[in-house]
Amino acid sequence: MKVSQECVGCGQCACYCPCDAIIVLGRAAMNDKCIECGKCVLYCPLSAISGEG
Repeated sequence: MKVSQECVGCGQCACYCPCDAIIVLGRAAMNDKCIECGKCVLYCPLSAISGEG
């Protein structure tokens, strides 16, 4: 998963991640627990996350 510069660190993506794979420190970042399920992409209000990366 790729996080763009549009991310403002709101944390919505982390709330819906079933694997606790998202860390938000200013901007979201995925750790090695990410299974690329795409839920973060669906729930990002700014469309700042994509399945590319």
